[in-house]
Amino acid sequence: MGEIAMKMAAAGVPWLSDVISENGEFLALIGGSWKKSESGSTISSTKPQAMSEVASVVQACTASEIDFAFQSADAAQKKWRCVPLWKRAKVIKDAAGLLRSAADTIAPMLTAEVCKSLKSAKDEVVRTADLLEYTAEEAIRVLSAGEMITSDAFQGTGRTKLSLVQRVPLGVVVCVPPFNYPVNLAGSKIGPALASGNASLVKPPSAGAASTLSLCAAIYAALVAEFGADSDILPVITCITGRGRDIGDLLTTHSLAKATSFTGGSTGLSVAKKAGMIPMQMELGGKDPAIIAEDADIPLVVSSIVKGAFSYQGQRCTAVKVVFVHESIADEVIEKVAQGVAKLSVGRPEDNVDVAAVISKSSADWIESLYKDAIEKGAVAHALTPFKRDENLLYPVVLDQVPTTADIVFEEQFGPVLPLVRVKSVEEAIALANSGKYGLQACVFTKSAERAVMLADQLEAGTVQINAPPARGPDHFPFQGVKESGIGSQGVRYSIEAMTKIKSTVINLPKESYAIA
Repeated sequence: MGEIAMKMAAAGVPWLSDVISENGEFLALIGGSWKKSESGSTISSTKPQAMSEVASVVQACTASEIDFAFQSADAAQKKWRCVPLWKRAKVIKDAAGLLRSAADTIAPMLTAEVCKSLKSAKDEVVRTADLLEYTAEEAIRVLSAGEMITSDAFQGTGRTKLSLVQRVPLGVVVCVPPFNYPVNLAGSKIGPALASGNASLVKPPSAGAASTLSLCAAIYAALVAEFGADSDILPVITCITGRGRDIGDLLTTHSLAKATSFTGGSTGLSVAKKAGMIPMQMELGGKDPAIIAEDADIPLVVSSIVKGAFSYQGQRCTAVKVVFVHESIADEVIEKVAQGVAKLSVGRPEDNVDVAAVISKSSADWIESLYKDAIEKGAVAHALTPFKRDENLLYPVVLDQVPTTADIVFEEQFGPVLPLVRVKSVEEAIALANSGKYGLQACVFTKSAERAVMLADQLEAGTVQINAPPARGPDHFPFQGVKESGIGSQGVRYSIEAMTKIKSTVINLPKESYAIA
């Protein structure tokens, strides 16, 4: 039990070893310290690529621990919000430095928990360090620049009132990252929350929990270095582990939860309905169509689809999940895509392959069910990419002749099976793309810039990529969805704005007053 955890503990990184118990369990971060749960119970996650092997063991926290965590985080936030901006930024930058220095140590845990290649795992840790550093700097830019509004802009009013406008923190922000980016998408929530003067109460994904805890450990270590091990500010970073079905509602409906930032699947719809009148950032997945016009650059299309659809086994909210290709070029596009996909390496993530196992048996079962439904309705797996499954390892498949009645055209498969639908016009493609329940991202391939803009305008999506596959990032870009894909925008500046609110102070003058140079 906890083999990888023990290796992390022995790696000579003190702030990481503090998170791990003597028997390899990861501890929870509650009330400003690392501890075992009073429940006496733990939750084990297995490696997706080897289901008989344990990836990590974390605490199963209780309702009373959650309540205490909120109370201590709320009390700490009242002090943290009074820490000068520059010092909050320094703590976050220091955490980024710690995280970057331990990238080689944390990466194997990501690989074990969520079946990400070692290279991709290290890239995620480094990207998160970059994100935290940018967040620290952006918070200073955004939060130090309030505004003054004079009353005489409104008709019939003289300059007798001055409104001083600033952004202020909300309180305790509940941060719920997904399994596929348990470090980076945790950082994209925690960083802006803390930089803005909030406390961050984190609920890691069940698969990927130890990886998220490693990020929290870096932030906690930076806080200890700045304020001391006994500081009552430390609970501004809190990490509660447990199964979502057991503790999710306790976290998102708690009276001290002042905002929720959630990335995940349809569970988010339930979270949004139950949470009450608090700000929400919700990213709940997408179908992310690629629309291939008849004048598209075919080599660019092929490379974009192969990468966009099959990177990390297609387990990305922004993966290309359906292709609508003009019938005049469909044969060539599909053949060349299949040729590209057939060259992808398949196997274990430790070997840095292109395609490894999906996250769980239930996920693999879902993907296989969508594949079988498509085949039953007339779709054909390209000869170069036949369907093959070895437990959670699904070999990549290109599906041709997919009818629009197939479930995979509109349901999010989150795996390495790609449906291609032949269309008579881009107008038909847009109608199909807009008819689904999601609207996260889309992409359009055409050589005409004017046409690309006009097509993008017609697509119901939070972001439309032109001549490139969907992507989240760079991390300062806005990232949002429409329909069931989410609420609000992410991206560093946009997250800071979502995790703060406007407060105005009005100075009433005894008579009109106009400044002069």
